[in-house]
Amino acid sequence: MQEIEAIFRNDILKVSILAWFIAQMLKMIIVLIQSKKIDFSRLIGAGGMPSSHSAFVMSMCIAVGEKVGYESPLFGVSLVIGLIVMYDAAGVRRAAGKQAAVLNKIIREIEHSEFHFEERLKELLGHTPIEVLAGALLGIIIALIYT
Repeated sequence: MQEIEAIFRNDILKVSILAWFIAQMLKMIIVLIQSKKIDFSRLIGAGGMPSSHSAFVMSMCIAVGEKVGYESPLFGVSLVIGLIVMYDAAGVRRAAGKQAAVLNKIIREIEHSEFHFEERLKELLGHTPIEVLAGALLGIIIALIYT
């Protein structure tokens, strides 16, 4: 039971979750401003501005640096993992989203014949470099404020 309580007292975990939550809320607000509709799926969905993955990992990195020092091996490990996550968000996942868009277009063309497909592939998976950078800056700012 003490381990569970310790998890809830972990400042690094709390600031990372806060950064993720704020990024997700910003996504919903941006969609609301653009489309004049509330889209609650943006609270948990991937893709969009700003990258919540980037906010999450960069707030973790900065919180670790502030807590144990920027020269510590733990900060180095955190930063490496954070950079991998951000690279993946802007690279691999973005490419997968583009491929999904192409496949969905092909499916729409094929459906006019005898084939029918039940579901479409999710297209909003990754991020543009600007979305990743915005998420990273958001995470850094939140971590510096709250740690």
